[in-house]
Amino acid sequence: MAKLKGCMESELSNALTKWEKDYLGRGSVSVKTDILRDMIIVSLRGILSTAEYALCETRDGMLSIKRTRTSLVESGIDELKDLVRRITGEEVTSFFTDLSTRTGERIMVFRLSEDLEKKLVTTD
Repeated sequence: MAKLKGCMESELSNALTKWEKDYLGRGSVSVKTDILRDMIIVSLRGILSTAEYALCETRDGMLSIKRTRTSLVESGIDELKDLVRRITGEEVTSFFTDLSTRTGERIMVFRLSEDLEKKLVTTD
């Protein structure tokens, strides 16, 4: 039986929140996951601490936070790819991420080997 798209998106959001807490030591305030064709697009809000926002007031501080946060996520990429594979059944072929130091939002994009959206049931 095919999975519901919304259920899989929710399952991915919950798993990514748990990964953040376990791997990075704290989670985001909110997570929204969307499956679009062969991509999983994740928006994580509220990921920066008060101290990190203060550091971001200078250009050097902002670049340091972006570099550090990106390195932390990239260091866990194998675990993230495995998490996505376990939930979706699809291999991750590439991963992209960026962080807005102004809004404290991170975007993650997982590119999959197949069009996952075609395999899921929507409730439109």
